Amino acid sequence: MSGPLPPTANKLSDDFVASGSLQLADATDDDLLARLRALLDDGIYGMCFSAYLEGQGPALKSVLPEAQVRQRLQAIVPHTRWIRTFSCTEGNQHAASVAHEHGVKTLVGAWIDDDLERNEEELTAVIEVARAGHADRIAVGNEVLLRGELSEQQIIDYLQRVKDAVPGVPVAYVDAYFQFPQHPALTAACDFLPINCYPFWEGCPLEHSVAYAQEMVRRVAAVADGKPVVIAETGWPTAGTPEQGAVPGLRHMALYALNLIRWAEQADIPLFWFSAFDEAWKVGAEGDCGAFWGFWDAEGTLKLS
Repeated sequence: MSGPLPPTANKLSDDFVASGSLQLADATDDDLLARLRALLDDGIYGMCFSAYLEGQGPALKSVLPEAQVRQRLQAIVPHTRWIRTFSCTEGNQHAASVAHEHGVKTLVGAWIDDDLERNEEELTAVIEVARAGHADRIAVGNEVLLRGELSEQQIIDYLQRVKDAVPGVPVAYVDAYFQFPQHPALTAACDFLPINCYPFWEGCPLEHSVAYAQEMVRRVAAVADGKPVVIAETGWPTAGTPEQGAVPGLRHMALYALNLIRWAEQADIPLFWFSAFDEAWKVGAEGDCGAFWGFWDAEGTLKLS
């Protein structure tokens, strides 16, 4: 098991994206995709990972075979130092041990919502994964407050249960960046502050998106009390319907990724890209663009080839 995260502030600066201007905005499509492919070949900090294939999804309670999880992970492990998972049941728990086999670290997720019985299964499972030594960090819950499913105190109680069960493993709760300044008790209960940053979903035009994401991080860092801020999710869809001024597209995704990932590395901000693969099941909750957030498409083909 890893030790607690050091209480060091992230190094926030505007060294790369000055005044919100995007670098490489005049580059050709081929050049942008080649640069992003080179960045992936070098390896980025983190990717969000689910192993669902076409016709599978959490709402269908699809149980993922370990072989399927292993096959999906093999495509991305040369390109990332960490993965983030979202559940420890229905086969999702295999991702942590397989990632460790490949030397990739893990931010292991326990999915919680208003199904209290299922929450108990997730908490038991994430504790089991951590006790087996396969969780470098733990995330209990994702956007539960945003969806209005549990109270702040219920989430804090879950966090404490997991902390008590696996001392030495940093534990936190993930939500949209603006939830943390609004919930100081929950912020205090986290060992680190993993935030979801989506300029796209807030309708931000591409040209202002990186500066907007930087501001999201700064707002949370201001209430972090020295705890590390982690971008637990960010991304840009490659297809689908625009969200106000935010327009999907492969070029737009490449520009957003190249600018924000490089800034995050320079600012010492751990960043998990959402997502490794396109996931068709997300259309039901997010509309047509929900299926197109991956570096790889649903069949496992890298979009940058």
